[in-house]
Amino acid sequence: MYIPHTQDETEAMLKGIGVKTIEDLFLDIPEKFRFPELDLPERLTEIEAKTQATGLSLANETTQDLICFLGAGAYNHYSPAVVDSLIQRGEFLTAYTPYQPEVSQGTLQSIFEYQSLISALTGMDVSNASHYDGATATAEAAVLAYHHFRGKRKKVLVSPSVHPHYRETLMTYMSGIEGMIIDGPDYLTNPFSGPSDLESFLDLDTAIVIVQYPDFFGRIMDFKTLSNAVHAVGAIMTVAVNPISLGLLKPPGEFGADIVVGEGQSLGIPLSFGGPYLGIFATKEAFMRKLAGRLVGETVDGKNNRGYVLTLTAREQHIRREKSTSNICTNQALMALASTIYLSVLGKSGLEQVAKLCYHKAHYAAQKISGVPGYKMVYKDLFFNEFTIECPMPVDTINTHLLDHDILGGYDLSIDYPSLQNHMLIAVTEMNTKEDIDSLVDVLEEVKNV
Repeated sequence: MYIPHTQDETEAMLKGIGVKTIEDLFLDIPEKFRFPELDLPERLTEIEAKTQATGLSLANETTQDLICFLGAGAYNHYSPAVVDSLIQRGEFLTAYTPYQPEVSQGTLQSIFEYQSLISALTGMDVSNASHYDGATATAEAAVLAYHHFRGKRKKVLVSPSVHPHYRETLMTYMSGIEGMIIDGPDYLTNPFSGPSDLESFLDLDTAIVIVQYPDFFGRIMDFKTLSNAVHAVGAIMTVAVNPISLGLLKPPGEFGADIVVGEGQSLGIPLSFGGPYLGIFATKEAFMRKLAGRLVGETVDGKNNRGYVLTLTAREQHIRREKSTSNICTNQALMALASTIYLSVLGKSGLEQVAKLCYHKAHYAAQKISGVPGYKMVYKDLFFNEFTIECPMPVDTINTHLLDHDILGGYDLSIDYPSLQNHMLIAVTEMNTKEDIDSLVDVLEEVKNV
C-alpha cells in the first residue's frame, strides 16, 4: 500500500481547512449513506492481485497469438522498437499542454515535426495536432465546413463507401445543428457506388463532400472529376485516407482535396484493443483559422534562436469559447509523437516499401482466395491492402472455424451493410507472410466442406 502523506502532514492539512478528522469532511452526507455495507470480495495481497489479473489477461488473444486478416480501419502493422522506447521517456510520456513555450520546447518541436510530416504526406498546407481518431477528425471536417459557410449551407454529402463508424460519428456531431442534412446515395442499398454517383446530389446548399481513399471496401477510386464538380458549386472536398497508402498513392492534395482526415493508428501505434488512436486533420491554408485542435508554429527568440510556440491561439476553444467552432481542445500528443517517430525512422523510401508490401501481399491473397470455389472478388476496381470477398456461407461461421486454426478472419460487412450478407472484408499488411496467406486459403477451402 502506498500512502502519500504522513500522519503529521494529514493533521496539518485538516487543521488548515478547519476540521479535526477526515470523517468530518463527510458530515454533509446523511449518516445512513456515509459508510454503506459493500458486498466486496476479501482483499488481496499484491502478489495475489497480480496473479489474478494475469490469469484474466490470458483469456485475451492478440495479434501475437493469432494470424490477423482483420482490418476495417485498424491494422496490424509493425512498429519499430524505437517508437515505444522514445515515447516512454518521462519528458514525453507525462508532458502536459505546452502553454509555456519557455519550458516546453521539446514537446512543441515534436508537435511541429508531426504537423510538417502530415502536411507533406497529404499534400496539404497545414496540419493540426491532433484529434481523437479518424471518426472525430471526419466529423470535425463537417463542423469546419458548416462554420466556413456561416451556417448558410447545410448539406453534407457522404459517399456510401466511407467507414460506417465515421458516418455514425458524423451524424452524432451534426444532430445538434438545426436543418443539417446528411445526404448522398443510399449506403444501405448501394454501398459500392462510385464518385460519379455523388455528383447528382451536388447543389449550392452543399457545404462539404466526404469520400474515402482507399475506401472502406479497400477500393482506390479516382476523385479528380468529382473534386472539380465539388469546387464548381463552391463546396469543400474532404478525403479520408489510410496514411500508409500514401507511401504509394498520389496524395489527396494533388487531386483537389481541401481537407484530408484519417486514422493515424497505422503509423506506429499498436492496436491496443481499440485505442488510444490518432485523428489526422490537414487542410489548405484558407481554412486554417477555423481548424479545430492545436497548431504549433516556428519562430525566433530575442537572440534570434529558433523556437516553437502555440500559434493562432486566439482561435482556440479555451480562449474564445463563445466564438469557438468546435468543442475539441484535447489532442493526442503522445500518439502524434509515436507517428512522428515512425515516419522519421522509415523515411520516404521506408514508407513506400511498407505500402508496396501491403499492396502486393493483398493482391496475392486476393488471387489465391478468389481461386477457391465458392469465394469470389466482389469488384474489379483497384485496391490497396483490403478487398471484399463474397463467401459461400455466413462470415461469422467462417471466422469461428478460422479462429479454431489460430487465424483472425476478416470483417463481416453485414454488420453495417445488411445487403452484404456473406461478404468479408480482408486486410493484409506487411506482417502477413506468404505462409500465413496460404494457411488462410487452405482453411477457407476446408470450411466450405464442413
